[in-house]
Amino acid sequence: MGLLLKVFIPLLGLALAFYFYSPPDNFSEEMLRGKRVIVTGASSGIGEQMAYHLARMEAHLLLTARTEAKLQKVVERCLELGAASAHYVSGSMEDTTLPEVVVKEAENIWGGLDMLILNHIGHSYFNYFNGDVGHVRKLLETNFLSYVAMTTHALPMLKESEGNIVVVSSMAGRAASPFVAPYSATKFALDGFFSSLRLEFIIDKVNVSITLCILGYIDTENAIQAISHAFRGTPAPKEECALEIIKSGVLRQRELNYPSQGLGNLLLLRAIAPDFLDSLIRSNYKVENIRR
Repeated sequence: MGLLLKVFIPLLGLALAFYFYSPPDNFSEEMLRGKRVIVTGASSGIGEQMAYHLARMEAHLLLTARTEAKLQKVVERCLELGAASAHYVSGSMEDTTLPEVVVKEAENIWGGLDMLILNHIGHSYFNYFNGDVGHVRKLLETNFLSYVAMTTHALPMLKESEGNIVVVSSMAGRAASPFVAPYSATKFALDGFFSSLRLEFIIDKVNVSITLCILGYIDTENAIQAISHAFRGTPAPKEECALEIIKSGVLRQRELNYPSQGLGNLLLLRAIAPDFLDSLIRSNYKVENIRR
C-alpha cells in the first residue's frame, strides 16, 4: 500500500495540474514594443537569438557579455531588425562590480526597466569532477551570485514597472547529470533562490514575475562543442528556444520547460522513479568517449 501511495499521489497531483492549468496562448509581439529589456550572455547562442527576437518586437535593449566585438555586431544587427534602441556593456560576470554597472547603465539610459533576462554562464568542463573546489567557487560567482546581484540592483526599477525576471536554467538544475557537477550545482542554486524569492514576492504583494526556464540540449555552438561527442540526444533549435523564453517571461509564467514533452517526462520520472531516471540519464551518454 505504501508503494502504491508513493506512485499514486505524485501522478494524481500531475493529473490535477494538467486538468486545471492550460498554458497561456495569448502572446502577441506588441507586448514587447517599447519595453526596456536587459539580456545577459547576449553575444552568442540563446542570448543572441533573444536579442534578435526582441529587436523585431521593437523593444529597447541593453545587452551584456564578455566579448565587446561580438556585442557590437549584435547591437548593429538589432538596430537593423527594428529595435527601439540598442546598447551594450561588455565585461565578465566574474567581476563582482559588473551587475551594478549594467543595471546603472539601464537606469541612466531609460530611467527604468521592464524585463531582466539572466542568461549568462561561466566556462566549465564536461568531464568527471576533478576535485577543483576553486573552480566550483568561481563558477558559483558567475552562474549564481551574479544573478542574485543583478536582481538585487534591478529590483527597485522592476517593482516600479511591475516587470519580469527571467532566469535561464537547465535540466541539470532539476535532475542530476554526470560530467557537469560544478555547472549542475550552480543551476540547482538558481532554482532554490528564485523559487524562494517568488514566494516572498507573493507574501509581500510585490507584482514582479519570476520565470524559471528549464532547458534541455539546445543547438548552441558552445553546447555542441562541449557534449556532442558524448551525448546521444538531438539538440533543439536555439531560435525557437529563445522565442519561448521571451514569451514565457512576458506572459508571467512560473516555469518554462523546453523542449516541453521530453523534459516533462523526465521531471515526472524524478518524482516517481528516481533510480530509473538515473539509469535512463546514464544511458544517454557515450561514457567511452569521456577521457579523465
